[in-house]
Amino acid sequence: MADIIESDIHLALIHYPVYNKVGEVVTSSVTTLDIHDISRVAKTYAVNSFCVVTPLKTQRQLVERLIEHWMTGYGAEYNPTRKEALLVTKVMNNLTETVRDLTERYGKKPIVVATGASKFSESVSFQYLQSEMKKGDPILLLFGTGWGLEKNIIKEADYVLDPIDGVGEYNHLPVRAAIAIILDRLIVR
Repeated sequence: MADIIESDIHLALIHYPVYNKVGEVVTSSVTTLDIHDISRVAKTYAVNSFCVVTPLKTQRQLVERLIEHWMTGYGAEYNPTRKEALLVTKVMNNLTETVRDLTERYGKKPIVVATGASKFSESVSFQYLQSEMKKGDPILLLFGTGWGLEKNIIKEADYVLDPIDGVGEYNHLPVRAAIAIILDRLIVR
């Protein structure tokens, strides 16, 4: 049986500011599959909250409608496990609001950890972050959509986690897969 590292982990799926494939800063669209799948991953790994972060009112409303559908009425009856997974999921306007919400809940700012497919000079290893997690402080893992988090988010984070290394040169995982792999590497030893 694997050892489990218990920690107070939170996820934020950032839709702005992120890059598009030509390097422009954009707002990416919310994908309902991301919400369903990441919520299930979050529940599986006992993540305390999963925040879908978008400044677009229509996109926030989409997320809220999706959550409401699976939490009440027919959706809740039809698929109670989806309802259970979505209990940790909410929508936020921006990263500042997300950090402020966690700071108010815990009485201290969470440790903010940016993730991405590129290695940065200041990147920390999974083992290093595991040692930080053992201290018991809330950890907020940031995941970018599109082609990754805008550079200022990475610069302002407390840590940048090493990228996931595959077996070849190709390194463009779907965010749902990256979240599952990262949580598994951080929590299960």
